[in-house]
Amino acid sequence: MFQPNNQPYALATQPPPASVQGNPNGMDIVVVKDDGNGSFSHAESIIQYSKKLQDDLHIIGMKIKQHEDSIKFLKSQKSKFDDSILDLQVTLGKYHSSATKIENEDHSHLQNEEEICGQILQHERSAAGILCLLKARHGTQVSNLTMTKDVVGIVATLGKVDDDNLSRLFSEYLGMETMLAIVCKTTEGVKALEVYNNEGCIDKNSGLHGLGASIGRALEGRFVVICLENLRPYAGEFILDDPQRRLDLLKPRLPNGECPPGFLGFAVNMINVDTTNLYYITASGHGLRETLFYSLFSRLQVYKTRVDMLNALPCISDGALSLDGGIIKATGVFSLGNRQDVNVRFPKSSVALSLPDSYLGAERQIKELKWQKEKMAEDIKREQTLLDNSKLKFDRKKQEFLKFLAESSSYASQHQINSTQSRMTPR
Repeated sequence: MFQPNNQPYALATQPPPASVQGNPNGMDIVVVKDDGNGSFSHAESIIQYSKKLQDDLHIIGMKIKQHEDSIKFLKSQKSKFDDSILDLQVTLGKYHSSATKIENEDHSHLQNEEEICGQILQHERSAAGILCLLKARHGTQVSNLTMTKDVVGIVATLGKVDDDNLSRLFSEYLGMETMLAIVCKTTEGVKALEVYNNEGCIDKNSGLHGLGASIGRALEGRFVVICLENLRPYAGEFILDDPQRRLDLLKPRLPNGECPPGFLGFAVNMINVDTTNLYYITASGHGLRETLFYSLFSRLQVYKTRVDMLNALPCISDGALSLDGGIIKATGVFSLGNRQDVNVRFPKSSVALSLPDSYLGAERQIKELKWQKEKMAEDIKREQTLLDNSKLKFDRKKQEFLKFLAESSSYASQHQINSTQSRMTPR
């Protein structure tokens, strides 16, 4: 028997007289006359539960319409983003056409980047070497592979510096293992690089291990992977109107309040990041400078000479470097001895970093619009899921309502029969 409000309910064996009246809302309502035996309370429960079901259907129907309207609005906004991105890309295309001659006159930066890739390829059986070889052979198609689509790049290829001496200093400070580290956006990307079997051992036929074996470069030893979404990003401000979005870090001060002589700046701000990686690399909208490079260098200070660096010890909290080779790893930790070059370094900055503000602004807008478009797609997917769930709830509630109508109608009919028989029975 149907149980309204999840409470046990049974029809009376001798129900009171009843009739069915039409409802303007299209629903039959059972009207029952009280015979003094308490049957009226049963009929009233039917009416109340019928109204509750109608209200539930109305509420769910409103939610369905709300989700449908939201999806319609989000799709229209996504379409506008597509149009804006296309317009900006046309603008950039015009700039590239006018700048072709300049690019053809200077290929030094391209040769420098190729040299860095050559340095990485020397580490044949490293994870970075395998990825670099794949990129050299297949270009942008590498980013379409399931295991590498979340990979941003290798640390050594994600930043540039203004001169070779800084490049050597930074690479020595970070060390070979970090320079060859693979950078991923999410933990899912990290998991895709190395797969384990049921015994917890590395599956040599999957991930980078399988990829390396397939090209004759079996991966050896450990390799570092940096997950951007797990890093704690820089939470401060950026230097105003700086196209490179350098961090607005407080300059060190000696006890007398003056900036230490020979202080040149912070290492994190001396790395030049390609415009495509300045914004919206992570889902939370952070770029490489405030995530990757801030994690690697923090507030590492750079000084002109070793003497300047040592004189500034009272205001060095996160290590320091000097252009003549001095290194302080952390407070109280000094790196002494002869310099040791790391053969994988950051490439030199190219002329591309001197592009006009209008060009950089357009690139930044495209990057932001694409990020917003991705977030919009996620919102649409979420709204669609909510819509599907609401429709499913509506169908279930509708079936419950129809079943209730059938049972209450049967109950009303039985009351009419009993009432007729009662009137025909002689007293």
